[in-house]
Amino acid sequence: MFEITDYKRSFELEKAYLAETIEIIRRELAAEAEALAKRRDKIIGLRAEMWRNTAYASQDFAKLTEINQYLAEVDSQTTSYLLSSTRLKKYQKMLSAPYFGRIDFREDQSSEADKIYIGLANVIDPKTQNIQVYDWRAPISSLFYRSGLGQASYEAPMGKISGEVLLKRQYKIKDGKLEYFFDSSIRVTDEILQELLARNASPQMRNIVETIQKEQDIIIRDTTSDLLIVQGIAGSGKTSIALHRVAFLLYEGPSGSLSPENILIISPNELFSAYTANVLPELGEENVQQITFHNLLKLFFKKRFVLESREEQLEHIHQSPLRQEAAAFKGSREFVQILDRLLRYYARKKIPFEDLYYHGQIIATRQELKSKLLNSKLDIPLNRQLSRLKEQVLAKIKTLQKTRLQQIEKFVNAGQQHPFDAESFSRLLSIKRTRPFLEQLKQMTHVDYWQVYKLLFTDEELFFKLAKGIPLPDRIQEIITDTAYNLKQGLVCCEDAAALAYLYLKVEGSKSFSEIKHVVIDEAQDYDSIHYTIFKLLFPESRYTILGDLNQTIAKNLDDSFYDEIIQLLQKTNPNKAVLTTGYRSTYEINRFTQKILGRGQAGSFARHGEEPQVVAAENEQMLLASITQDVGDFLKQGYNSVAIVCKSRAQAEKVYADLKGSLPVKLVTPNLKAMEQGVMVIPVYLAKGLEFDVALVYDANEENYASELERKLLYVACTRALHQLKVYYTGKASPFLKQA
Repeated sequence: MFEITDYKRSFELEKAYLAETIEIIRRELAAEAEALAKRRDKIIGLRAEMWRNTAYASQDFAKLTEINQYLAEVDSQTTSYLLSSTRLKKYQKMLSAPYFGRIDFREDQSSEADKIYIGLANVIDPKTQNIQVYDWRAPISSLFYRSGLGQASYEAPMGKISGEVLLKRQYKIKDGKLEYFFDSSIRVTDEILQELLARNASPQMRNIVETIQKEQDIIIRDTTSDLLIVQGIAGSGKTSIALHRVAFLLYEGPSGSLSPENILIISPNELFSAYTANVLPELGEENVQQITFHNLLKLFFKKRFVLESREEQLEHIHQSPLRQEAAAFKGSREFVQILDRLLRYYARKKIPFEDLYYHGQIIATRQELKSKLLNSKLDIPLNRQLSRLKEQVLAKIKTLQKTRLQQIEKFVNAGQQHPFDAESFSRLLSIKRTRPFLEQLKQMTHVDYWQVYKLLFTDEELFFKLAKGIPLPDRIQEIITDTAYNLKQGLVCCEDAAALAYLYLKVEGSKSFSEIKHVVIDEAQDYDSIHYTIFKLLFPESRYTILGDLNQTIAKNLDDSFYDEIIQLLQKTNPNKAVLTTGYRSTYEINRFTQKILGRGQAGSFARHGEEPQVVAAENEQMLLASITQDVGDFLKQGYNSVAIVCKSRAQAEKVYADLKGSLPVKLVTPNLKAMEQGVMVIPVYLAKGLEFDVALVYDANEENYASELERKLLYVACTRALHQLKVYYTGKASPFLKQA
């Protein structure tokens, strides 16, 4: 412990270091602003000069080289401009709080300790070239997150560096002023974390660089695993960790060669994408691509089908056991096996191979064509194989086409009856007579994945033939009938869309994501085996970071073997699994309550205490709504910025919204909402996944709404959205899971 006089002396020294750092940042800001203006003027000048000197060069082939030189220079200057702009934004962010931590580290065989200040990015004094602030992603910064005082080491590019941590300090800096600091002996101490967790919820996820814990830092800095699976309880920071991992990989990377264009984040929905969109820019990394699986499908299918969304699917699954059974079956490895058999069958039996004749001469027999396709060793999509066949056939007829054209020209010249040029007329006649041959060839060398899939469900005999030896659902006959009807109407259910995407990739292939080297998949438990098979086809060479929570599976039942199946499907050589067991979002009391809903003992919980969750019984729906109205008003008066009324379904949320909008300033959260807002929100539970609110009010958790094992998970998800306060309401009889809690 510091004596007061020691603290005052250190405080003055720290104030001086902060002032010095801010002055360096201000000078760098001014320099970058000046450089940015010069680069902007240079780009404008280059473009103007290019236009003046090469305006008509498109018709002057001698000037093409000159155009390319201009374009290369413009590209170079534009890249420099963007880098300078990024640095400018970074320095602007750091003016308010240049750093948040410090360690004093003395390397072995060294007599002096280095003072390592840690912030969002490197700050280097241009006069001395000394590092004033280290980027939180720098190798030495890992000591701040992982080590206490005493002997420690970190992995540097040249190998392990060992030494001793002599001091570990955290700062509270606001608007460029040092408010306080404190020293810790073991890890990132609880004071800062307590303060951050006690804040109200934000409409956008915040970065956590100040409070990364040891187990989180290990995940973030993992550069050896080509498949990293993270299982974490609700509120353990999975998504934050994934985004910070992306920022780290862009800084470090397994080979130092990753750029934002090489990373793809697959988000559960657009609302969640909007909620997390600010984290990477805050960390100084921009232009990382995010996409939902639904939007990924749209890239393949264009506007060919009416696609059901994931949210619509969840609505139906929780209302229809048949739909739940169908979705589970069509997402399974067994169904993928049936699809593979279907493709082989289609290639053998359904492609209309015929003998090909040109000018009375046989080019290829149907047996030859079929044999070449079926015996091909090329592991490429079906239509690409057929395209190769087509090219081989066209190569064969080239000589014959030339001979045929000569014969037609002789015939035309002999007739001397055609007023046009004999050669041109002969070519037109040749093309006309060749057209039926080309149409016949086209029909044999192109497969429509949509027709392939429809065949599976319109020919029941074929379906059961292909499914021989594969376990099928009890209600498979109903599933086949319903699917055939929907496909006939042009309606594609969410689970059918995944199957169609698989067939699309096997038939057409895709190079849309060839530049992707690392894929982040959030809410991993919401995807099925068929989805991971699709990911394998789309990103065959990519590394993966996959995050999930088996307790938040709301459409099926899973166990730990699910992650082993992902490893098998993605076929990576160095997979790794990490488990996060401490929750940071909710208070200790809320965490204890939600664990009892799952029927388990208390999981790890950060010791932030608050009020016990309340379970409120109401005589009827009107009384329930009256209680919620009263409680919402009270919570708003207490200063909470976000209150979520969490409903089981969209239909229930729409009804609650209609009932409350006259008495409360409520907003209805829909899948199409582009950004989270503060205030009072009515939200279906499946849209609330991954989000957090100051207060969560769970609507009508009675035994009708929450009784099955899947509904237990829904209730768990609903309750774990709360940071500070949780109330659960019910009419009639309470859900059996509430009785456990």
